[in-house]
Formats: sequence, C-alpha cells, structure tokens
Amino acid sequence: MVHIFRPIPVERLKLLVFDLDGTLIDSAQDLCNSVNETLKAFAYEPLPDPAIASFVGNGAPMLVRRSLAVASNHRPEDVDEELFANAYQFFLKYYREHKLDFTYAYEGVLEALKALKTLHEAPSGRTLAMAVLTNKPVRPARGICEGLGLASYFREIYGGDSFAAKKPDPTGLRKLMEETGAQPEETAMIGDSQVDVLTARNAGAWAVGCAFGFGPQTLETQIFGETPPDVLVDTAADWTEALTPARMGLKA
Repeated sequence: MVHIFRPIPVERLKLLVFDLDGTLIDSAQDLCNSVNETLKAFAYEPLPDPAIASFVGNGAPMLVRRSLAVASNHRPEDVDEELFANAYQFFLKYYREHKLDFTYAYEGVLEALKALKTLHEAPSGRTLAMAVLTNKPVRPARGICEGLGLASYFREIYGGDSFAAKKPDPTGLRKLMEETGAQPEETAMIGDSQVDVLTARNAGAWAVGCAFGFGPQTLETQIFGETPPDVLVDTAADWTEALTPARMGLKA
C-alpha cells in the first residue's frame, strides 16, 4: 500500500536514488555475524542480533564503534581509538568475505526495478536514471549488487567512503543529480530510515520511506521521527505505484 503525505510530481522525476541496507536488501544477518566475529576476535561477548541491527544506517565505522561501546560498557566516543581501528579492519575483511552468506534482495525488488525502468522509458522515450547511495563501504556495496543481480539497473553505486561525508550529508545525492542533470525537484530518495529522509531534505529532493527494513513498523514516529517522508510504501512492490505516472493517474 502507498501512503501519501505530500504528493510527489512523479511525472517530472528524472532520478531515483535508493538506499541499500534495509531498502533493496536484507543484509542484517551477515552484518550481525560480522560484528560478532569481530567482537569475539577482540575478546568481547557477542551481542544480540536486534541490538546490532539497530546500529545499521550510519556507516560501517559507526556500526563497529557502537557495537564495541556496548560490548565494553563505554560510550561510543570513549572507545579506545587503537582498538577501534584494529576492530574496524577486522570487520571489513570478514564482511567482504561473508557479505553474501545470508544477504538477499527483498521480495519484489527486482520486479519493481524492472517495471520502473520499463514504464518510464515507454512510450515517451524519456529515461529515468536510477542509482544507489548507501553508507556501506562502496566495495562490498557494489559486490552485493552484482551478486544479487541488481547492479545492471543502476547508473552508479556510491558508498559511505565515496565522499568526504556520509548521509544525511547531501554531497552524494547532489553529485548524482549533477551527473544525471536532474534538479532537486526531479529527484527522489528511497530509504528505510530517517537518515535517508534527511538526506533528501538536505538536498531539496523528494523522500520515499519504506515500511520494511531494519526498523520497527511504526515508521512515522520511531524511524522517521519528526521528519516523515513524502510517501510511505509497505513493500518494494509498491514502488511501481508510488513512482510511476501511469499508476498514479498522472500524464507523463
């Protein structure tokens, strides 16, 4: 189902930018396993999977730092920097080798991406660019997209280490707009967390929230806080209705 808080002029859209973890893919188990292997390697007890999953969204460094903080009974800012640096390198190496052990694309993702690409290209011939902007390091992000058959749908896949600042900083989204010639009002950011909505807001773009992913299902308050998306979808299959002029009863 599509929940509209502020109608998006989908007939004008030229660029769709997707978050990765919790939006296109369920990578929670591999991330949790990689974090707990890291904690064990540094003599800490493993953490429950839901606790680790709640740290996802602000990039791998923060994921590791927060996990170390909880495991060692410290605040994230008080984690020893040498410990963090060593643990982060261990995490990256382990995750690169195990990033596709359990990770999968959400139901309906491939079909929705294909439909969006097809419906926006015909009959007018107007193309719609699609890209990924994630806070996950770019190397595993691209590897996962390639491994799950997603990469071919995207003009570009940028990660948390592709720019000097991560989401919700708008640098990456603005770069994609520049590369595709899309204006902010012609751009939509699709994601499952407040980070993605804030990224869209900071760039002047539209925001589509996903009521699935790593967060609880009471999205307007617990995930998106006081910054709700313009449109909220319950499943990936709903992207077609939410982002296609024909499905919204609009003239392309």
